[in-house]
Amino acid sequence: MLEYKIYINGEFRDASDKGTMDAVNPFDKSVFAKLAKATVEDTKLAIKAARNAFDSGEWTGKSKEERSSIIKQIADKIKENSNMLQELEIKESGSTYKKSKDDMFLTYRAASTFAKLALTDLNETLDISKVGVSKNLLVREPVGVVSAIIPWNFPLQMAMWKIGPALAAGCTIVLKPAPETSVSALELAKIIDSTDLPKGVVNIITGDAEVGEEMVTNPMVDKVAFTGSTEIGRKVMSLASATMKSVTLELGGKSASIILDDADLDLAIDGSAYAGYFHNGQCCVAGSRLILTNKNYDEVVERLKAKLAKMKIGDPMEKDTDIGPMVSEKQQKRVLEYIEIGKKEGAKLVYGGGVPKGFENGCYVEPTLFADVNNDMRIAQEEIFGPVLAVIKAENENDAIRIANASNFGLAGGVWSRDNERALNVAKKLRAGTVWVNEWHILNDKAPFGGYKQSGVGRELGIEGLKAYTEVKHIHIDEVLDRKKKFWYNVTVPQD
Repeated sequence: MLEYKIYINGEFRDASDKGTMDAVNPFDKSVFAKLAKATVEDTKLAIKAARNAFDSGEWTGKSKEERSSIIKQIADKIKENSNMLQELEIKESGSTYKKSKDDMFLTYRAASTFAKLALTDLNETLDISKVGVSKNLLVREPVGVVSAIIPWNFPLQMAMWKIGPALAAGCTIVLKPAPETSVSALELAKIIDSTDLPKGVVNIITGDAEVGEEMVTNPMVDKVAFTGSTEIGRKVMSLASATMKSVTLELGGKSASIILDDADLDLAIDGSAYAGYFHNGQCCVAGSRLILTNKNYDEVVERLKAKLAKMKIGDPMEKDTDIGPMVSEKQQKRVLEYIEIGKKEGAKLVYGGGVPKGFENGCYVEPTLFADVNNDMRIAQEEIFGPVLAVIKAENENDAIRIANASNFGLAGGVWSRDNERALNVAKKLRAGTVWVNEWHILNDKAPFGGYKQSGVGRELGIEGLKAYTEVKHIHIDEVLDRKKKFWYNVTVPQD
């Protein structure tokens, strides 16, 4: 049985009340680790440690080159320990071997990217119309103490999406992983502890909603970075507003994959299956709505059904498994309930819909395909976060765009077409933060990521993501030192 402690001010410690929580393997529901469960008091200590580390200037005062070097240390150690980290992430999240192997590389790549971005000079000299003679500077400074709360679907990668830009900008941070997937984050704490990062700059705690609420409301925190559901995101935004904290919110999605009538169907069908069923659909950008015109509707549905029948459901540790378990029994129950909702709403169940035979002891759901879905149905409007694809019929290209945009979400979307110019025209009309043409799930660490509408606030990754961890200051340096030449002379101040 593995055991883990929380990480506060450079020390591994038990929870203040000695409380623990279990790490459960969703493959067979076995407990494989015991973790300290942080209390509100522990959370306050972690925030205080981050506050002291920031205010001391020990991290903020380092040069860009020094910060970059230490972030690169973290990246290199992630790479060195990738096999161990991959195994633990499979155990805690149900990620397949294939998916988690990519996640380890992408976590390393994100850390490496932010090590390079840490060298970026974000300051500017403004060329503006002058009153008199002056120099005007835009100076970007670290926002301060960051509370970061991450989800369970990409545990290690999401941790680095928060830690990377915070450190690159010169901030200090308290990170809370999801209760279901805290093991990999606490292993990351061990990696961070072995580098030259000063104590208190990164603190990693566990816990549930009360811990998260303290992280969002504590007056010593300057910024909240949250990735999770739109429902919880609304609460985070509301709580953070009491002290006017800066927020970055990457929230839910109900992304539409549009197959135009000129698409390469071999590519589009494979791509749409990948969009909808990668990691069991437990992705905020999952292509969970597939929009087809009359011309290719029946063929695509039948070919998708045949493809799902070939997907291997199995042990996520096995290298050829396509579909592993859901992250938890709770999530499994949620997905199965939505499948029942789809049936009751009148959608046509084409494939799947239950627990696969032989996997009743795990948190499994069959890859599920619904056809003849109306875009007003709940399975088309609400984020299921499971292997459920809803196929919707459109009359034509413009109708497909209308249906795609008829959603409260706007995180991602995709277009499949042989004509790039036509696809680009459609992509520009989709109200989403990321749109792929003949591709899906590709995110670049140097490009901004975030959503329109109720899919979030702000952007992560790239220069935009780095700037989100800064405050911008305008400095006006007036070079007219003769008071009689000031524009305000004789306006307000009485003269001798």
